[in-house]
Amino acid sequence: MGEIHKNDIQEILYSEEVLHEKVCEIAAQISADYAGKNPLLVSVLKGSFIFMADLVRELNLYCTLDFMVVSSYGAGVKTSGAVKIIKDLEIDITGRDIILVEDILDSGLTLSYLVEMLQSRGTKSIRICTLLDKPERRTADITADYIGFTCPDKFIVGYGLDFSEKYRNLPYIGVLKPELYV
Repeated sequence: MGEIHKNDIQEILYSEEVLHEKVCEIAAQISADYAGKNPLLVSVLKGSFIFMADLVRELNLYCTLDFMVVSSYGAGVKTSGAVKIIKDLEIDITGRDIILVEDILDSGLTLSYLVEMLQSRGTKSIRICTLLDKPERRTADITADYIGFTCPDKFIVGYGLDFSEKYRNLPYIGVLKPELYV
């Protein structure tokens, strides 16, 4: 654990090794499901950038990448419910197989909005790949097609996940001490 962060983390939920194993499992499934195809993987930034980078390096197929930046959280710990697109796709997605890559699926509001918006652009298919799933927090009717871990309803950081833009660079996923965000 990095010296600067070690006093901020209550417990490590998923180590570097466990994360790597899971990414390889998900990549193998996607590679099998999309064999002979060229899916467009869309990383929903910023949180999914590390997961996406590790995932695409393990894929055994041709794929295209693009990125979106959406805002629904702000600096707090609860979703605002409003989704704002800050950076849209640069690639025409008409007739494309899309895999939305997310770090965490909790309320589902953001992904539900994105799926509906992208479907309206004439995609062939859309699947969701999330590293972490928090089904007990779900308010939108949406499920992921590829799930790394079903995680507890704790405030987690690391491996791309942040709190006020801190902790993204942790190589593992850990629980942030509550006194740091309450």
